[in-house]
Amino acid sequence: MPHSHRSDTPSPVVLDRREGPYGEVVLRERGDDFEIIANGCFLMDTSDGRSERLLIDAALAVLPPGRTAPSVLIGGLGVGFSLVRAAAEPRWGRIVVAEREQAIVDWHLQGPLGAISGAALADPRTGILTTDLVEYLRTTTDRYDALCLDIDNGPDWTVTEDNTGLYSPAGLAGCRERLTPGGVLAVWSAQPSADFEQALRNAGFDGVRTEEVSVARGVPDVVHLALRTA
Repeated sequence: MPHSHRSDTPSPVVLDRREGPYGEVVLRERGDDFEIIANGCFLMDTSDGRSERLLIDAALAVLPPGRTAPSVLIGGLGVGFSLVRAAAEPRWGRIVVAEREQAIVDWHLQGPLGAISGAALADPRTGILTTDLVEYLRTTTDRYDALCLDIDNGPDWTVTEDNTGLYSPAGLAGCRERLTPGGVLAVWSAQPSADFEQALRNAGFDGVRTEEVSVARGVPDVVHLALRTA
């Protein structure tokens, strides 16, 4: 299930359509809201944002007490809600966003989504990496106190087939390696997944749990949380 999609709003108007290395990505305006569509799959819109903000808040809440200026990697810029939430919190230190779609970055830097994210993008703590998150996690030596990942509609509903590797045993082990001791992995999903919770435990994470955000119809959006304790 996608982020916050509503069917009782006006017909969408296409503002931009791009063909990139991962397929087609489209920005639409529907009434007062903006929508992002990838390869015909509805990803998210600006109608709510509670679960995207929870992704950041829940990660910060479970970090060890007293950790000074923790760093966070946000996987997926989307409509900007997670970045804006992180930048609004003075306790975060370095804030890095990995977004593979140049079009989405452009819509924030030069397009209408800048009205949402402009101040957060101008924050000196913020950096944008126009790169594939899965590849970045596999190759970087950087470590973070929190990984807040929202690049799919969940572990069981990926935007592209390449993303499935992120939720594999090797992908989750790689996430764990990119965390500092005591760091947290937070993964957004459009539905709960007991199988993914078990996969996190199998990958060596502790404190695995799920926080839910109710939606108007259907199953709740969730944030899966897991800790690297050693």
